[in-house]
Amino acid sequence: MLQPFHYSFLVRDLDSTRKFYVDILGCREGRSSRTWADFDFYGSQLSAHITDEMPAPRNCGEVDGITVPMPHFGCVLPWDDFHRLAERIQAANLSFIITPRVRFEGKTGEQATMFLLDFSGNALEFKSFKNPQDLFVS
Repeated sequence: MLQPFHYSFLVRDLDSTRKFYVDILGCREGRSSRTWADFDFYGSQLSAHITDEMPAPRNCGEVDGITVPMPHFGCVLPWDDFHRLAERIQAANLSFIITPRVRFEGKTGEQATMFLLDFSGNALEFKSFKNPQDLFVS
């Protein structure tokens, strides 16, 4: 069984962060103060901390011939949940950095993936494996 992870990251403000993670992604908010908030990010803990200086992601990674933003974080969802989330993001009229697509099609590790920015400019990737047992197959 995989254990939940904890990730702390920077955001511009908590109001827009709550709108993105709670209202759009459907995460539950946990503990918070005036300068940070925790979110249940699909079973793991995200801690958003306010800053005045947001580092911008750089499009310098490459996977399956597509340039991806670095750094980024996200999660692996079940196939149907991934597609429901993609529809939810589209319904919120958010733009994707990389639209939902399948990569490594027909190969071991076939996966759906999509990238977008939160309202503070943090890059997120959501993915789903056609065969979940391929998560760590090389």
